[in-house]
Amino acid sequence: MDTILASAPGRAGIVGNPSDMYGGSVISCSTFERACCVLTPSETLVLEAPGEEQEIRSPEDLDLRQNRLDISKAVLKWYGIDPGSARFKLSTTTDIPENAGLAGSTALLVSVFSCVGEYLGEQLKPHEVAENARRVEANILGITCGYQDQYMAVFGGLNFLDFHGKERLQQTDWEPFATLEPLSDEVERVPFVVAHTGIKRHSGQVHRSVRERWMEGEPAVVHGYERVAELARLAKKALIQERWEELGALMNENHSVQQGLGASGEVNDKLIEIARKNGAIGAKLAGAGHGGTIIALTFDTDATIAALEDAGARRILIPRPTTGLTIQRTDQAAVRLGELAVAGY
Repeated sequence: MDTILASAPGRAGIVGNPSDMYGGSVISCSTFERACCVLTPSETLVLEAPGEEQEIRSPEDLDLRQNRLDISKAVLKWYGIDPGSARFKLSTTTDIPENAGLAGSTALLVSVFSCVGEYLGEQLKPHEVAENARRVEANILGITCGYQDQYMAVFGGLNFLDFHGKERLQQTDWEPFATLEPLSDEVERVPFVVAHTGIKRHSGQVHRSVRERWMEGEPAVVHGYERVAELARLAKKALIQERWEELGALMNENHSVQQGLGASGEVNDKLIEIARKNGAIGAKLAGAGHGGTIIALTFDTDATIAALEDAGARRILIPRPTTGLTIQRTDQAAVRLGELAVAGY
């Protein structure tokens, strides 16, 4: 039995998030940081993550326990893996900041999903991988989520994504796939930095209350996210034509909408303000609010980063168009997980 390696990148929303939950549009860039999964032969079914390991002998062992093994368990449930007959070990790791609004959990889920799928001989197309990963996240893990994270984990790169017709989040047979337009060939510069606040939060919890307000037809939410989707469409042109002041203004407006709906947070707002005062043309949430990360458009990178670090940012990341999901088989007996992301797996 071969060893199977899979990895997928995180992502940072430049403009348009979180309208991917509302049939909107998003411009998003992958991160250099990746989540990785390795499937190796084993005498029993074993799940491993940093600080966690569990042997799975019965269906009851697949019960979710709110720990780092839940993603692997959810994927095994999706595929209907029989714990009594499976003979492999799933090991996961990531260098994407956890619960930070960079889709780290989704990147890990896509990696695990693809490892197990490869083991079973599944031959899914990239859009199908993204859609099924989202089904696992929503229906088994119970996370309120849109579609940006799954598509970016699978495709990677710098993309304009449109989610028209997907606003109900039901994934019925008649629901279309997302439309993904790669922008990397037309965009020479990606002058963004991401700052992680160090505060962990669950994006599903952030989205849920605003989602409920949208479902109830609250005008501020409905019109707000219609405008956010429009900002992404306008931002595509500004980004391609390198009209940076305009792009920064669109990012700032995107954040103002989120602020007005109570979907940001004090720590986020503080870092965004500091970034704008120290070289950033525009700044906003990179994902969900109340912790997580912010993304800033800046050509004074050193000054912006220094100010963010002085203000308490725990980690600085530089988003870049990188490879999406990768899957590889090898006869290598042992794999060093910590080296996978650096190697680009």
